[in-house]
Amino acid sequence: MTNNKPESSLNGFYVVLGIIAVVGLGLVGYKIAAHPASVAVTAPAKGADANDPAELAQTAKGVTMGDPNAPVTIVVFEDYMCPHCAEFSTRVRPEIEKTLIDPGKAKLVYHDFPLQPGAGSVLAARAARCANDQGKFWDYQEVLFSTQSSWVTQQDKEPALVSAAQGIGLDAGKFQSCLDSDRHADQVNADLALAKALGLDGTPSVLVGATGGMGRKLSNWSLPALQAAVEAATPK
Repeated sequence: MTNNKPESSLNGFYVVLGIIAVVGLGLVGYKIAAHPASVAVTAPAKGADANDPAELAQTAKGVTMGDPNAPVTIVVFEDYMCPHCAEFSTRVRPEIEKTLIDPGKAKLVYHDFPLQPGAGSVLAARAARCANDQGKFWDYQEVLFSTQSSWVTQQDKEPALVSAAQGIGLDAGKFQSCLDSDRHADQVNADLALAKALGLDGTPSVLVGATGGMGRKLSNWSLPALQAAVEAATPK
């Protein structure tokens, strides 16, 4: 698994991305219109303007994979209960790691976009952030997506989320304490508010741009499409 810098705000990238160019329509597994979020869950983190991508960029901190100084940034917004997100993260992302992240051509920044909060999307997002506290965000995320078909059907999803943490060797007490608290709730809310401010309407949403510069949303998140987008965004 590629080492990651815990968090990144991508200030310049989102300022330009949100104000200048978000184009194209991605293949989506869930859409906001079909699964409206509750007011409590969608409230942005304190101090952030829910309508201003530049303001939200200072608050919504994604989890970064790869060299933080890579010339190109791939931004991914996902919902842990979205089947297309599971497809992207289990099939496409490992290839992205090998061909783009590990060679230093790009870094990947993950943001939460929980479209089914009442059904467990927010709880899963917070659980992954709790795993990140112990340095195993990507390992935990891999388990959630690879076993998605089993745990998403359970009415009470917490036991499965805790079991996943134990399965990758996390400190069970610390993980449970984190999950029982409101820790990371504001961060997940801020991610969701940022996605909406950027006009994203479904998951996965994949955006590519030069780090600190303009970015665009891809209409196709296949490996060849991502490779082409990274090549086009790489400063010459």
